[in-house]
Amino acid sequence: MDKLRILGVTVAAAALLTFGYDAFAQDKKTTTTPPAAKTATKPPSPCKGLDETACKAKAECQWIVAKKGKQKPYCKLKPTPKKKDSKETPAPKDTPPKK
Repeated sequence: MDKLRILGVTVAAAALLTFGYDAFAQDKKTTTTPPAAKTATKPPSPCKGLDETACKAKAECQWIVAKKGKQKPYCKLKPTPKKKDSKETPAPKDTPPKK
């Protein structure tokens, strides 16, 4: 009878620990901080909302004319040219070509 009581208490304790750990794992973490990247916003484009003459007058803007459909012409910022990496080294000439 004594062994049965100890077994029952052990099973009950294991069940309580299991359910308590599951509830603890689902709690929200309050120590995390929101990422700063989501709060920072870009400044508005200097080309946004300009008409054709004002857009063409600015060197950093370009006028886009729609080719098809209902899209209206608009002004946008010119893309910045990508810099090529000057440290690229060509493959040695004495290596055999890949097959």
